[in-house]
Amino acid sequence: MGRATARAVVGLSVLYTVLPVLPVLWLVLAAAKERDALFGSDLLSLTGFAFLDNLSGLFALEGGQYGRWYVNSLLHAVLGAAVGALVSVACGYAFDKYRFRHKEKLFGLALAAVMVPQTVLVLPLYLVASEVGVVNTFWAVFIPVLFNPFGVYLGRILSQGHAPDEVLEAARIDGVGALTTYFRVALRMLGPGPVTVFLFQLTAIWNNFFLPMVMLSDQNLYPISLGLYTWNSSASVSPEYYPVVVMGSLLAVVPLILVFALLQRFWRSGLTAGAVK
Repeated sequence: MGRATARAVVGLSVLYTVLPVLPVLWLVLAAAKERDALFGSDLLSLTGFAFLDNLSGLFALEGGQYGRWYVNSLLHAVLGAAVGALVSVACGYAFDKYRFRHKEKLFGLALAAVMVPQTVLVLPLYLVASEVGVVNTFWAVFIPVLFNPFGVYLGRILSQGHAPDEVLEAARIDGVGALTTYFRVALRMLGPGPVTVFLFQLTAIWNNFFLPMVMLSDQNLYPISLGLYTWNSSASVSPEYYPVVVMGSLLAVVPLILVFALLQRFWRSGLTAGAVK
């Protein structure tokens, strides 16, 4: 019975490891094939390679629209994740180290916001953006992604576990201001926590779809997710869009893989930060 259980566990582990890789493997193979091979049975064959043609066609289609979408996504994701991580961790730090009225009630609201689906907030955000007059602008998509309730919660946990009150009090006694204490003392002690929040936020913003679809009508402002969706919708009428959509989807995955590979040692330790004191 023990061996059977062990084999079942190993089999499930292999299954759960292989299944997420299969779509990526298909994407790599399909991106290197001609259009006709996508709908045939020779996708796994060693013939019909057109990787460079698909790549050049992707960046040449519609005047290089894909390049603009890629830059838009990088700007939204990298800048938004960096600012959002700093804001979230700073809020968590404030909830932990400072006393103010209704602190726990406000923190409870932040935790409750974690359970609210982002799609529910899109319509209210659109109405607010319409009143302010920023619909169909960069700011209509950028500002809402700066706020991450889960990052606030993680920031408080990190502050409790890695920023001792004694060290901060010593900095205050030396005459260091509150902001200087946070940036020069506390933030360094928080370790990989801000990087963990940055990675979560980067992934969420990079895959953001519904908010840009509601907020934007100018294709020059589209992120990759919305742009590829538009091309994929056109592929049913114009099949020449299929190879570029597949190639564009492959290139869209590359930044996330690179970021997680380069920063994996930070987010691994950041996930367990505060778990053991």
